[in-house]
Amino acid sequence: MTRIIERFADISGSYNAAFVDLWGCMHNGVRAYEEAVAAMRGFRAAGGKVILVTNSPRPRASVEAQVEGLGVPRDCYDSVASSGDSARAAMYQGAVGEKVWFIGDERDEAFFEPLRIIKDPVEVARVDLDAAEGIVCCGPEDEHADPEVYRPAFETAVARGLKLLCANPDIIVDRGEERVWCAGALARLYSEMGGESLYFGKPHPPIYDLARRRLHEIAPGIADERIICIGDGPHTDVSGAAGEDLDCLFITGGLAAAETATRSGGQPDAEKLAAYLRDEGQAPTFSIGFLR
Repeated sequence: MTRIIERFADISGSYNAAFVDLWGCMHNGVRAYEEAVAAMRGFRAAGGKVILVTNSPRPRASVEAQVEGLGVPRDCYDSVASSGDSARAAMYQGAVGEKVWFIGDERDEAFFEPLRIIKDPVEVARVDLDAAEGIVCCGPEDEHADPEVYRPAFETAVARGLKLLCANPDIIVDRGEERVWCAGALARLYSEMGGESLYFGKPHPPIYDLARRRLHEIAPGIADERIICIGDGPHTDVSGAAGEDLDCLFITGGLAAAETATRSGGQPDAEKLAAYLRDEGQAPTFSIGFLR
């Protein structure tokens, strides 16, 4: 059974590093959570290392710029591992061919910037669906539209056997009080229709491999039992941590706020949290209303 804690400092002494989710944990898509920023500053002041592990489809530099604009300062973390960087590496290694049909908006243009860590990268060109060898999905063009709008195009793509590279496995996120669709919703639909979707963010192993590499760059030799994952997604953060055999602190005030009766600034209802985790088939090591 998960243990509900009051503050991250209650358990942080048992860990040397934290893999920390962004959306729903460090910010709400509109502004940073000040207590979360303070908690990570405190952890770093005590010698801990903080790697922001995010399903954002953007490269590391773009993520850093984005979160700084939301009020997540550079002094509360050490590095970033993004689903975007992990997926970009696969794209430039030819995972979905050289000619790709792109699904996304202007915010995702950085996905196609050169990636110097890949030796002899393939030359990727963006083309219309009828000329594509594969699909790159960073998110729906309209994040409010039902993913079903892509069904006609996906029927064509599935019939041609195209693979879909999903740069963000999240299904939904909450931007302030607004819930919006992410690339994972499109990839899920594509798979349900018989297509093959390739995932690189949480809960899948590639992003954790990247996070460990980023951690090793700044603090070599930290064992897995000294790493804790922190996040609000039951099927991304919690499930991903379990798959990597890492401890997890579940933030109940994010995606599961209603189900766990977690009010702003408060804690979850213990019975509702237990029921929710049982229904979702998840067992995080610890839980807390909001990161603080």
